[in-house]
Amino acid sequence: MQLVLLARLLSVGRAVLAALRGRLGALCWSLAPLSLPLPLSLSLPSWRDSAPRPQREQEWDDAPPTPTSVNYHFTRQCNYKCGFCFHTAKTSFVLPLEEAKRGLAMLKVAGMEKINFSGGEPFLQDRGEFVGKLVQFCKQELELPSVSIVSNGSLIRKQWFEKYGEYLDILAISCDSFDEDVNILIGRRQGKKNHVENLHKLRQWCREYAVAFKINSVINRFNVEEDMNEQIKALNPVRWKVFQCLLIEGENSGEDALREAEKFVISDEDFDRFLDRHKDISCLVPESNQKMRDSYLILDEYMRFLNCRNGRKEPSKSILDVGVEAAIKFSGFDEKMFLRRGGKYVWSKADMKLDW
Repeated sequence: MQLVLLARLLSVGRAVLAALRGRLGALCWSLAPLSLPLPLSLSLPSWRDSAPRPQREQEWDDAPPTPTSVNYHFTRQCNYKCGFCFHTAKTSFVLPLEEAKRGLAMLKVAGMEKINFSGGEPFLQDRGEFVGKLVQFCKQELELPSVSIVSNGSLIRKQWFEKYGEYLDILAISCDSFDEDVNILIGRRQGKKNHVENLHKLRQWCREYAVAFKINSVINRFNVEEDMNEQIKALNPVRWKVFQCLLIEGENSGEDALREAEKFVISDEDFDRFLDRHKDISCLVPESNQKMRDSYLILDEYMRFLNCRNGRKEPSKSILDVGVEAAIKFSGFDEKMFLRRGGKYVWSKADMKLDW
């Protein structure tokens, strides 16, 4: 019992120290225009010195928002090649585990209640061990109310649930079609593995290990006419997040992009027709382009907030360098839109009262 208490105290101590270090870094950054030298202990590691800086940083007049819910895209690498992907493999960088933990502790002190790990494909790094350790850290040491992962599901093994399932609140699996030929057209497949069959297997594992199951679908030109009512009702996810295909310059659109998503784009009217076809599904959560663009707090592989207000991802400085409060001012995050789109919901599996 004493060892458990000591571990908790050490965890809290680490989080407080991380927050103080972040605030001190932010103070030094704000004094930089006065040509005051930075302390040697705050010299920036080379992996962050080499990271590209934002092309434009506009400080918003409002007070900085609270990072209640954060989407941490800790890797850009993926084993799928979805044609509309808007967070592509422009780098192969992944933070060292302890640095990632330090940043997550800083976010907790700043008010984070929910963390969502995404990519790329989160289970590529160390065969799922990296994201597993982060999930365990966030639930066990930081005691976050909600810890979730978004994955294509192709690399998840039952052994992962056995080891880390108790620490995970929600597993969201991306599935854009229940027709394998459409999945192949989109690029959501690797080898001969059947994406839909794997989806049902993951659904069963979530039941066995008491993890809330969620589905994410990107509605595009190849699936916009599909009727998914029967399949979604059979899988019975806690949420079915339905996104309108979105163009982000430099990611899936433009000269320096790794994808050409223009051929996947649908009109607002097409998206509305899809939603109307599935209006009787109670767990449906629709997200148009307008809702998506500035209602998500996105953290990239360098722990920089990504501002998407201008149709491309403009990064802040890393929270590890300047602190959460200084970095989040440049995130473009609209806290009111976040609440309006239903970003705050019952997101802890302890409160969902599901029949496992």
